[in-house]
Amino acid sequence: MKNVLFICSILTLFFSCKEKSENENNEISEVKQYSIEQFMGNENASANGFSADKSKVLITSNRSGIYNMYTMETEGGELTPITQSDSASVYGISYFPDDDRILFRMDGNGDEIFKIFVKDSNGIKRLTPEKNVRALFQGWAKDGKSFFYSSNERNPQAMDIYEMDIASFTSKLIYKNEDNMDFGGISSDKNYILVTKEINTNDNDLYLLNTKTNQKTKINDSLSKNSPEDFSPNGKSFYYTTDKDAEFSYLMKYNIEDDSKEKVAEKDWDIVSFYFTHNGKYQIMFTNEDAKTKMYVSEVATRKDLNFPEIDGQAINAANFSRDESMALLTVGSSQLPTNTYSYNLETGKYHKLTDVLNKEINADDLVMAKVVRFKSFDGLEIPAIYYEPKIANENNKVPALVWVHGGPGGQSRQGFSSFIQYLVNHGYAVLAVNNRGSSGYGKTFYQMDDQNHGDKDLKDCIAGKDWLASQENIDKDKIGIIGGSYGGYMTMAALTYAPEEFKVGVNIFGVTNWLRTLKSIPPWWASFKDALYTEMGDPNTADSVRLKEISPLFHTEKVNKPLMVLQGAQDPRVLQIESDEIVEGVKKNGVPVDYVVFEDEGHGFVKKENEIEAYGKVLKFLDQYLKGEGQTTLDNKSPESTEMQ
Repeated sequence: MKNVLFICSILTLFFSCKEKSENENNEISEVKQYSIEQFMGNENASANGFSADKSKVLITSNRSGIYNMYTMETEGGELTPITQSDSASVYGISYFPDDDRILFRMDGNGDEIFKIFVKDSNGIKRLTPEKNVRALFQGWAKDGKSFFYSSNERNPQAMDIYEMDIASFTSKLIYKNEDNMDFGGISSDKNYILVTKEINTNDNDLYLLNTKTNQKTKINDSLSKNSPEDFSPNGKSFYYTTDKDAEFSYLMKYNIEDDSKEKVAEKDWDIVSFYFTHNGKYQIMFTNEDAKTKMYVSEVATRKDLNFPEIDGQAINAANFSRDESMALLTVGSSQLPTNTYSYNLETGKYHKLTDVLNKEINADDLVMAKVVRFKSFDGLEIPAIYYEPKIANENNKVPALVWVHGGPGGQSRQGFSSFIQYLVNHGYAVLAVNNRGSSGYGKTFYQMDDQNHGDKDLKDCIAGKDWLASQENIDKDKIGIIGGSYGGYMTMAALTYAPEEFKVGVNIFGVTNWLRTLKSIPPWWASFKDALYTEMGDPNTADSVRLKEISPLFHTEKVNKPLMVLQGAQDPRVLQIESDEIVEGVKKNGVPVDYVVFEDEGHGFVKKENEIEAYGKVLKFLDQYLKGEGQTTLDNKSPESTEMQ
């Protein structure tokens, strides 16, 4: 079995191997094994909206190897390229409301310093400053004659709000952000702006700003999480979510004239978003239910639910309505199948499939559906997780496993499709995506449980996840590793450093290794979030620095005695490359096998297909060698390090 899996992992794009699995009736079925090229052949495509006449749809896709913009007829057909960048990725924003011009954004190979551009019949024009200025689209004005965007042009640490006229492409400052606020929306008459002030990573204050009088009214009256959602169509009220006196966020309505409030909706999970369609005919609400998005759409006048058709037996998890509210773009997917987009005519009930992103060479039946599991941690706390088990796994064919840790702090592993995870599972690795304490989506008490306790109880939750895997009859309990990106990369290094005997290997994807440096090098445009992050993690400029150094794996690399792989983007503004350079240098001194892969043209996350193919292909080879069993995992095997520069 090991030899077959190893051979399959190095086959080319044109071949695949077969493994036999047993179903519930113990009948043998064949499962094909696919290459990394085949899995990265899955297309990532998302719709950015209808054209003004609804004849076309704007789509952003990475089918060319990096993200570019395309258009497609509303009833389907072939994608027509709009941009053909072969270096920096292009991300569509939308068509203009009344013509075929297109807004889009680009950054510098992952440096997150985005610029806004327009594409028209004459070519491409940059609309925001070129040098060291970050700009993000914030929505169209109600009349469609201008759009709003945030920019730190005036001050690198202040994301001000501007309005740009689309006839002249001249902009004016409409909100000078001198208090490190976050923009939360503007009323259709432009008389009111919603802003928030971060207190900590869960709680913030919500304010209503009168643009005529400059009066700012605080909406919440206690420490809580408050998220502005949307103004009512008539502009007399606005909606926001809050977790005041509750574990989960619920929906509130605030009446501007008399400052009164009323609860509108409440679920057993977080309500994470709410808004009205352009003319206010429909209202859309999203919830995060056990790491899965659920959408609720209703007609405002009648309060009747809008029931979309069942498509391919999958959940519809988002809808993007046309400005006249007669059509919608539906996103449909699952943990087993990648997300596709459909156009839907609300008047006729007809729908058309616009994208088909699963690689034609991959049989969906060979992929696995994730399931939610729960296990008890060291202190009895119940920890949720998303579990992917290979179809070839059974009691007589035990498989190795990985504990997967999400980004953050405060992120969440969700029930969505991941080509990388499916690739690992297809090659015989079970994956348990642990939502350790401190993860979002399970109530604010759970969310705050890791505050200033990182690398301790959250790590023990991951170890409990490993123990849960070890107890499963289909898992080889002696072959369990840990993998994660960003905060998950930190957890990987924390595991190898502070619990060096728990996991057999670690894969650190652009993970924090020195909290002192990371917290001091926060990008300037994150100024509004910095104090809140310091509240959760600790302030590196105070006595907290002692604890931050203690929980930073970089200062304890002598404890690492298991094989390590590190992947990093050189343009990463969040976790600087030096974080990975130094952890690799430190671990090498132990004689531990270390693989290090750096991409010069990537940032905090890999988006170019050729880089994904190289990165994830090498991850599998590393795991096959040091976890599955083709190589030794002790200090006796001092394998040469490989440092790859792309």
